Amino acid sequence: MPDPLDFTGKVVLVTGSSRGIGAEMIKAFGAHGGRCVVNYVADTQGQNKADAMNVAQELTEPLVLECDVTQPQQVEAMTKQIQAERGGLDILVNNSGIISDRTIKKMSMDEFESVICVNLIGTFVVTQKAAAILRSGGRIINISSVSGQMGLFGQANYSSSKAGIIALTKVSAREFARQNITVNAIAPGFIDVGMSKGVPQETMQSFIQQIPLGRLGEAREIVDAALFLASQMASYITGHVLNVNGGFYMG
Repeated sequence: MPDPLDFTGKVVLVTGSSRGIGAEMIKAFGAHGGRCVVNYVADTQGQNKADAMNVAQELTEPLVLECDVTQPQQVEAMTKQIQAERGGLDILVNNSGIISDRTIKKMSMDEFESVICVNLIGTFVVTQKAAAILRSGGRIINISSVSGQMGLFGQANYSSSKAGIIALTKVSAREFARQNITVNAIAPGFIDVGMSKGVPQETMQSFIQQIPLGRLGEAREIVDAALFLASQMASYITGHVLNVNGGFYMG
C-alpha cells in the first residue's frame, strides 16, 4: 500500500520558512520526499537569511529564496525562479505572518496596515503569482488563526487579517477547482512556538484554562495538519478551515 504522505518529486514552497512553524513545515515535507523551497524576507541584521540557511542544511537540494511577500515584483521573480529551477510548483503553504498587538484606541494606522499587508495581502499576492506555475492536482494551504474566528482582544489588525484569509481561502477554492487544485486553511489556536512565546505568562495561563484539552498545541500538530491537507487523503477537501486549537473554538 503506497504511503499517503509520500511527497517524492513534489515541489513545495512554504513562505516564511526560516523559523518557527514554517521551518518545521518545510523540514517535514523534506523528510517525506518533497523538493523544498525555503523562503525568507531580508532583514538588516541578516538573521532571517542565516536562519533560512540553517533550515536548508537539513534538506536535500533545497532552493533558498529571499522574497518579501508584500512586493508583487519580488513574488513574481520568486515564482519564475521556481519554474526555471524546479519546473513548477505542487504545494504552496502561505505561512508568512507578523503580529503587532495594541488596542483599537492606541493602534496606529501603520500598525494596522503593516499586519494586514503581510498577512492578508501577502497571502493574496503569493497565491496570485503562484497560479501560473501550480500544477494540476496541486495544493494551497493558508495559515489563518483562531484569532480570525473569534476576534481576540488587542488584535484588530491580526484578527482582521486572519479572518480575511479564511474568506480568501474559500474564494480561491472555487476559482482553483477548475485546475484540480484544492485550497484549504489551517486555523491554529495557541501553539507553544513563535508568536505565542511573546504572550505574558499570566495571560497565557488564562487562555490555557479555557482550552478543553488543557494545554498549548505543539508545532508538530500544525505540521501534521498541513501534511494531511497536502496529501491524497485530502483530495476531496477544499474551501475548508481545519481548526487545530484543542477545542478553544468549536464554531
